[in-house]
Amino acid sequence: MRRFSFTAPDFQAAFKAFLDERRGSPADVDAAAAEVLEAVKTHGIDAVLDYSRKFDRVELTAETIRVTADEIEQGWAATPADVREAIAFAAARIRAYHSRQRPADQAWTDEAGVELGWRWTPLEAVGVYVPGGRAAYPSTVLMNAVPAQVAGVDRIAMVTPPGKLQPAVLAAAKEAGVTEIWRVGGAQAVAALAYGAGPIQPVDKIVGPGNAYVTAAKRRLYGVVGIDALAGPSEIVVVADNKNNPDWIAADLLSQAEHDPAAQSILITDDEVFAAAVEAAVIERLKTLATGEDAAASWRDHGAVIIAPLDESPALVDAIAPEHVEFALDNPERLSDRVRHAGAIFLGRVTPEAIGDYVAGSNHVLPTSRAARFQSGLSIYDFIKRTSIVKCDAASFGILGPHTVALAKAEGLPAHALSASIRLPSSLPSGD
Repeated sequence: MRRFSFTAPDFQAAFKAFLDERRGSPADVDAAAAEVLEAVKTHGIDAVLDYSRKFDRVELTAETIRVTADEIEQGWAATPADVREAIAFAAARIRAYHSRQRPADQAWTDEAGVELGWRWTPLEAVGVYVPGGRAAYPSTVLMNAVPAQVAGVDRIAMVTPPGKLQPAVLAAAKEAGVTEIWRVGGAQAVAALAYGAGPIQPVDKIVGPGNAYVTAAKRRLYGVVGIDALAGPSEIVVVADNKNNPDWIAADLLSQAEHDPAAQSILITDDEVFAAAVEAAVIERLKTLATGEDAAASWRDHGAVIIAPLDESPALVDAIAPEHVEFALDNPERLSDRVRHAGAIFLGRVTPEAIGDYVAGSNHVLPTSRAARFQSGLSIYDFIKRTSIVKCDAASFGILGPHTVALAKAEGLPAHALSASIRLPSSLPSGD
């Protein structure tokens, strides 16, 4: 864990060096992902099954790779009642939140008489990657599949690493209406969704977070299919004053640190005594946390405490551009309204980031690795596309046509110019 003082002469340089530290995957991951993609593209389902045997130690066939309807029902039945209730509660809130994002079609006639507009249509087929390495993530199923369902996507194909199918993941799939589930993970799952592999038909877009190999595969496949984002290690920034319970803030920092040894947790506070109390609370919590090994590595290698005036926190947050930021303050909007770059903002002392991970309704698939500077979190917009509509009559074309000809000629595109000029009245034979 690093400690920074805003008033130190070398703060800016040290802080920048800290932000520039690599927390991603080693270079050989990309080469390995490329090899898997080529194998699946060339050999299809046989390559997928070979990689499942090699990496996951699971023997599957083209017939057993798909999760059956009975297995989904059994997963639902095996999920504790309180978890099923929480899944249904979360799904309803996610559905309601994303339903409000639905944009409207537009159509109008402008002053030249041209009919203009746009319409929104859902994607036909989407693949959802649900991780299964470190833990089971029913929330990931809901956060990816429910917005796709709200958008009207015709086919949602879910992939998740083979082995023991976690009942809660299957219960979440049932709640989200996902009936097509394939027991395959890693880069080979992404390749199967992109290219198709035996019974797995290709999709138009792949969403959902995964490990470094999944991310590398998605990066390489962009253009073959759409992707939502390139997920990196989790991040949280907590802006807090000394009115907070240090143990609460420590828990918030650890809520992201426990995801991955490469995750990053940062505290910004103006009180050194409070900062020390939070650090001590982190150490105590790590002693009993079941995920303590990963969380301790994350806090040790990538954690930070920044002592700075709270009025400086919006600028610091913007420089970090984190996945999540909490403003644990009495009047959080005073500072949060000045933040431009963040995946999600949590306001007040009783709004921990964990609420957003599960039941707030907003999406927890968010930009990482400073991508919040230019990217938003997952939404209904990831599952719909906009088509422009243009219609001219003779009179309106008479206004637009000459300008089209002039610009096409200026760009050295004579066929463009001809396409417009032959429709102008001046080009028609006399008497027509």
